[in-house]
Amino acid sequence: MAEIVDRINADDEGGRIARTLLFPYLNHAATMFGDGYATAADIDAGMRFGCGYPIGPLALIDALGAKTVVAGLSEQFARTGDPLHQPAPALVEAADQSTAFTGEGADGTAVPQVKRPVSSVGVVGTGTMASGIAQVFAQAGYDVVYVGRSQEKLDGVVAYVTKNLDRAVAKGKLDEAGKDAVLARLTGATEREALADVDLVVEAIAEDLDIKLELFRDLDRICKPGAILATTTSSLSVRACADATSRPADVIGMHFFNPAPVMKLVEVVTTDATDPDVDETVRALCLATGKHPVSCGDRAGFIVNALLFPYLNDAITLQESGAASMEQIDTAMKETKLPMGPFELLDVVGNDVSLAIQQTLHGAFGHEGWKPAASLEQVVADGKLGRKTKSGFHTY
Repeated sequence: MAEIVDRINADDEGGRIARTLLFPYLNHAATMFGDGYATAADIDAGMRFGCGYPIGPLALIDALGAKTVVAGLSEQFARTGDPLHQPAPALVEAADQSTAFTGEGADGTAVPQVKRPVSSVGVVGTGTMASGIAQVFAQAGYDVVYVGRSQEKLDGVVAYVTKNLDRAVAKGKLDEAGKDAVLARLTGATEREALADVDLVVEAIAEDLDIKLELFRDLDRICKPGAILATTTSSLSVRACADATSRPADVIGMHFFNPAPVMKLVEVVTTDATDPDVDETVRALCLATGKHPVSCGDRAGFIVNALLFPYLNDAITLQESGAASMEQIDTAMKETKLPMGPFELLDVVGNDVSLAIQQTLHGAFGHEGWKPAASLEQVVADGKLGRKTKSGFHTY
């Protein structure tokens, strides 16, 4: 911790870059907390488990000192005039009153309990995310029915799960009997009617609202009363999916992170219609499958994407200004113990995906400072989407 703080406070180029990019990110986290959107514990857990950060943003504010962050932001605001750089009221209050965002007693949330019994789970989709979710539940002992458009797609799910389980066997984390037991809990189907008796359905199909709405209308017709209907959407309205059904109280967001068998975080997204029993049951299920649930409301970006992508966009803007090169920025941020530099991460996520998320955030919140950086738009227009095309901000 002390090493991270010293690196950010350093009076050199790396420290300057780190402060330029981290202080607005910390400000946004303080705003999110001050608005009551999520607890300090959930905001910090989101960034630690969703991005692999060594420390959450609010804990980092506490480590740096809120007064230090306010002073740095005030200096930035005086220079840029960007409202996003004006210290958040919650941050100013913490500085004025010398209070901490985190610490003992900061998370008084009771351990969630299963309020609606779940023994069988349905998964709609056969892509990487859907396959990973099917594996997560099957490994945790749940019977899983997964639905795809063709037998070939269904076979792909089994191949994906088998490959992951074989890797676990090779590492000594699972034996052959355990592998066979997991695979035996998976049942494929090409018809959605196979979901009629499951207790929970998780959809992981295309990130297209019209396609999801059609699915939720169908699930409403097929699934038994009391079944929980969950969407893995990362950017679309959960409430819109709920409103496509006659049971909006049973609909919730379960935003898994890729790859689902590895990443611990699940953002549990409730709407104003979600039944509290559904919310608590889903959080309990996350814990039962070895995941860490964080709670948030139904708005663009949820916790993680809303904090991560403006920071990545700021990194591009900083490079465009000529104040630092991509290599200098990536190096500076890795020296603060982040797992990747921002340009490296953009290329891993996919620049097309990053642009779409940034466009969504800009459209939803209207912050001019969140307008997608010109260089991001350009690399996408040039087909340089990152590692998947062997070329992005870096060449592979």
